[in-house]
Order: sequence, then C-alpha cells, then structure tokens
Amino acid sequence: MAPQPSPRHERDDRPWWLAVLVLIGIVLAVVIITNDIYTQVFRTVVNGVGVTVFVTLVAFALATVLGLGIALLGLADSIVLRQIARFYIEIIRGIPMLVLLFYVAFVGAPGLVAAYNVAITPLVKAGIAEPIVVRDLSLMWRAIIALMIGYSSFIAEIFRAGFQSVDIGQIEAAKSLGLSRYRRFRLVVFPQAIRVILPPLSNDFVSMVKDSSLVSVLGVADITQMGKVYASGSFRFFETYSIVTYVYLILTIGLSLALRRIEKKMKQMPRR
Repeated sequence: MAPQPSPRHERDDRPWWLAVLVLIGIVLAVVIITNDIYTQVFRTVVNGVGVTVFVTLVAFALATVLGLGIALLGLADSIVLRQIARFYIEIIRGIPMLVLLFYVAFVGAPGLVAAYNVAITPLVKAGIAEPIVVRDLSLMWRAIIALMIGYSSFIAEIFRAGFQSVDIGQIEAAKSLGLSRYRRFRLVVFPQAIRVILPPLSNDFVSMVKDSSLVSVLGVADITQMGKVYASGSFRFFETYSIVTYVYLILTIGLSLALRRIEKKMKQMPRR
C-alpha cells in the first residue's frame, strides 16, 4: 500500500513554484509594457498565437480520433487487425517528429494528391471535377496531418492501457447481463478507463503545444516562425526568443494547471 502524504508534506507541497513563476511573469509583463523593443517584439510574436492554437487543437482532435481507432483495432478479436495496429504504432513511434513532418509535407502530400487525381479521373473526363495540384494542399494542413499521424501512435497506446485497466470481472458481468459489445464499451469500459486515460492524454496535449513549433520549419506563421522572421530582420535574438519562450510558457503552464484541475475533479467524482 502506497504511503499517504502527511499534513506537513501537504503544506510543504503548496505550489510555491507557481507563485515564483507568477512573480517572474509579472516582472516580464512590466518589462514588455515599459520597453519599446520588447513591446514591438511581443506584438509581432503574438500574431502567431492564433495559428499555434489552431494547429494544436485540430491536430490533437484528429490524432485522438485516429488513436482511438488504432487502439480499438489493437484490441480486436482478429489477429490480423491487431497486427496491423501494432505495425502502425511501432513504425510511427520510431520516426522523429521533425522527419515525419518533412516526409508528410514533401513526400506524402504529393503522393496523396497524385492518388486523388487518379481516383477522380473518370469524373475529370466527364467534366464533373478538376484535378488538383500539390500547392492546393497548404503547408499548414500538411503540418497538421503530420502531427496527427505522429501523435496518434502515442495516443493509441494511452487508450489501450486505459481500456485494459478495467477489471475483466466487470466486463464479464456486463456480458452476462446481455449488453452488446458497444454498450459494454460505452457504459462499463469507457467511463472507468477515462480516469486512467486523461492524465497522460493531457500531457500529450501540452506536448503538442510545444511540438507545434516544429511547423515553423515549413514556414507556417506560428509563434516560433514569427519570432524567427523578426529576429532575422532585426538581429534582436535575445529579446525575440525571450518573448517566444515567455509566450509558450504562458500557454503550456496555463494549460497544465487547467488540465490538472479537471483531473482532480474527476478523481473526486463517485465511481459508477
């Protein structure tokens, strides 16, 4: 049985680190407001926040859906489906995210466009549709697809571990009650598994906020790219990347605190 934290430890574990970070953040905010150079850098960098948030939300939502599908394949009765899921997970997890980003952007996207054009050839001949070119698929969407594919393999493992954490006796009891496979999943497995799934899933979401900075290598105008453009033109590298770091810390720490609060509330909810 794991030792329970004593009241003294609980007092010592108050988030003093957060108080220090808030104090540092306030000091930096004052510097940004009062210093013209930092103000200009900040105004430039925050123009990329919208793109960063959009890329993160869309890519993570798609990765979660795809990861759930891969996890369910990995738990299927068919050995073929299980092997397909395992093959996908092991291959994708073994590719660095930056390499995957380049591969999807410059190899996968042209291949996808070519396959699409071949598939709609009868429609093109009939005058119903028109072929597309590679540039019609924006670099931002190529980056989103790459992040989706990369993170789906990790999310699939999170879902698998969560589903397998549910006691087999409860699943057997649901079977004995005549519940269908879908209803067993919806009413018995998923409500209990989500308590195990949410913490690592939240960590992956925060990680994607940081990894979304990789899209800057494709020229997507996110926070990092806006900082790179400003720094290369002004040579204010210290000021620029200090502001970029500051903005990312606001996003990631704010998200971490919000998600931690959600996890705490879920733990306090009565088990069904």
